[in-house]
Amino acid sequence: MVVAKEKMMSYEEIRQKRVEENKKRMEALNLPQLSTLLHTPSFKPSPRKQMKPRTVEKQLVVVRRSSRVANKPAPLYQEVLVDKVMIPRRVSKHRDLSNRVYASDEARAEALEKAEKLESGLDPHFPVFIKSMLQSHVTGGFWLGLPVHFCKTNLPKRDEVMTLVDEEGHEYPTIYLAKKTGLSGGWKGFAVAHGLVDGDAIVFQLLQRTTFKVYIIRVKGSQQS
Repeated sequence: MVVAKEKMMSYEEIRQKRVEENKKRMEALNLPQLSTLLHTPSFKPSPRKQMKPRTVEKQLVVVRRSSRVANKPAPLYQEVLVDKVMIPRRVSKHRDLSNRVYASDEARAEALEKAEKLESGLDPHFPVFIKSMLQSHVTGGFWLGLPVHFCKTNLPKRDEVMTLVDEEGHEYPTIYLAKKTGLSGGWKGFAVAHGLVDGDAIVFQLLQRTTFKVYIIRVKGSQQS
């Protein structure tokens, strides 16, 4: 037991001796002060500046006035109601349709019969169709619808200018609308120039791709509306 105690005391003495030696070495290297400096902040935060509220100085400025009106009282401005300016619309004149001429069924049939007879004497190499005039063709909208099968077979697939040549050789350009298979712009000029009325039979002979020879068979026995 005495030997073990002596061994333990000698070990404690050795450990204490090493601690003292290490302490002396640290002091020699100035390590304790460096450790203290590392744990101490190197700067101090500056106190937060207090922002002063910005003040805007307001000044009253005297408005300069002309010397001629300096002694006169200032004018008073009042709200004035201004009437809305209206641009007058152009009023379209209604077409007077009281003098429309309506053909009887007998007269219409007679004009168609004469047109078919004329057609039979034309050159068969040129496509032909007959159109009996209605009020919408010659007075109202002036729109002339053509036979769909004839258009699909013989006329252009897109809108074109079709020329109508009357029996005297006068030419009248018209607008052919392919999707609607009919004559639009220009047809009114032709109808009015030739005095077409309800019941007239028109023979259209296609001489060229965009040229019609037109023959007019006048209706007889028409009556006023």
